Amino acid sequence: MAAAPAPSTESTLYVQSVEKAMKVLTAFDGSKRHLSLSEIAAATGLDISAAQRFTFTLSALGYLLKDAQSKKYELSPKLLDFTYHYLVSNELVSRAAPYLQQLAAETEEATNLTVRLDTDIVFVLRIVSRSVFNANVIVGSRLPAYCTAPGLALLATLDDAEVDDILARTNLVQFTPATVAQPRKIKERLARIRKQGYAHTEDEFFMGDISTAAAVVNQDGRAIGAINIAVPRVRWNAERDERRFADLVIQTAGALSARRRQES
Repeated sequence: MAAAPAPSTESTLYVQSVEKAMKVLTAFDGSKRHLSLSEIAAATGLDISAAQRFTFTLSALGYLLKDAQSKKYELSPKLLDFTYHYLVSNELVSRAAPYLQQLAAETEEATNLTVRLDTDIVFVLRIVSRSVFNANVIVGSRLPAYCTAPGLALLATLDDAEVDDILARTNLVQFTPATVAQPRKIKERLARIRKQGYAHTEDEFFMGDISTAAAVVNQDGRAIGAINIAVPRVRWNAERDERRFADLVIQTAGALSARRRQES
């Protein structure tokens, strides 16, 4: 099912109190696991009184936990309910699982399913290899689209206007010496990806990480996800692996795309 455009925040139907509650929850990230009330207020732009009301309500509902000694808040495991319900109700995730498992078994490397979330990609399914290169990448991890193989595979399915819009709203950071972060070069790269049918990156977000990806498309030709194989450089052999992995992700993404079209 194709997603409709996001509703406007200017609509009279838009509820700002819900937005404020979500700001409180999203104030917590990997570097801010425990926050005081004043830190939450500073991070969200809310005054102390409003921050107190929202944290109290979210705590009463079970989505925040408060430490009795430090008085600081942290996210509750109850939030994982949303992740669980997303994963078990998402047809792409359930359909992709056996394809990724087969791909992981054949290559003995990590395989992933990602979807695009605006300027980023989100990992929604991950089959790890016998030797995990980066344990920080888990289901739910978000990475920039412009410098990751799955992200580039997804961007390559968009038209120039859509790509321009995404790049204009992306902080194009040079994460490593190998990162391609110039809009013109990114667009040239996307043109090559469209012709060859897959994206390939080396050391562009994580040093030592090599990834090959292809997009999964629906009956309208719109990308609904991307499949990739991730390999640590210590196990990478370009002569042996590059063409083989490219063929495998193209075939796997193509098979999953065909199945999705048949079921639509």
